[in-house]
Amino acid sequence: MQITIGPVLFNWSNPEWADFYARIAEEAPVDRVVLGEVICSKRTPFRSDAIGDVVERLERAGKDVVLATLALPTLKREIAEIGETAGGDHMIEVNDIAAVYQLGGRAHVVGPFINVYNEHTLKVLEGLGARTVCLPPELPAQSIRAIAACRTTADIEVLAFGRAPLAVSARCYHARLHNLTKDSCRYVCDQDRDGLDVDTLDGQKFLAVNGIATMASGVTVLGRELTTLADAGVSRIRLSPHTCDMVAVSAAYRDLCDGRIDAAELMAVIQQQPLPGAIVNGYVHGRAGSVFA
Repeated sequence: MQITIGPVLFNWSNPEWADFYARIAEEAPVDRVVLGEVICSKRTPFRSDAIGDVVERLERAGKDVVLATLALPTLKREIAEIGETAGGDHMIEVNDIAAVYQLGGRAHVVGPFINVYNEHTLKVLEGLGARTVCLPPELPAQSIRAIAACRTTADIEVLAFGRAPLAVSARCYHARLHNLTKDSCRYVCDQDRDGLDVDTLDGQKFLAVNGIATMASGVTVLGRELTTLADAGVSRIRLSPHTCDMVAVSAAYRDLCDGRIDAAELMAVIQQQPLPGAIVNGYVHGRAGSVFA
């Protein structure tokens, strides 16, 4: 089982972002690291001066580096930025179908924001150059098995740790909450480094928002499920970054995948982390995503 560190989905400060990847490069036993802004293109300039050094450091440490693109490009400038990224030497992770066509058949990774809900969609994406497909996090194991069974060229990846990304919108929830517009947001999303909790009227944890993205409130943690997923044809798991100790999390998953610890020991490690929400795993069991089955 290969382990991927997904892109940071939140608006972290540039020093924090760079330090995070420095630790991943030197200490995390992972195979692939995905870099790049997926949620909001207004955050991209803050990374432009640092990303080159981060890529070099990760590759020097033996990590496979993939560059991610936006999940919802709406401006000509954003489309042009995707084209510039796609024209480079690195493998690209696409999170909007527009980026697939800009690649013109080049090998690429499909991120979890593209809806791959059936076997036919997977076959189409493979024909367009997909070499890894990270399935949407809300799929049950039965659907994952059916999709993985028809793969020919693409590795199948699933989210094993992190708040699940559920939807993106042209509106910025963070800006609206602070009575600001999307164009003059003052980057207020940087106040919520793991997303902003959204409760129901009766105070129950419901969702989390991150700029234009809607995410699950709970933190997906798959442990004992990995054996079933591997048997179903899943060959990669994705760990989505949060402000907890992602080196410890990734090391625990590496130990689980290599048979050095069991799922209960993995859970004990993760329960020690300051997670932003409750541990959940409902989706893969065909239940509500907010439960632990």
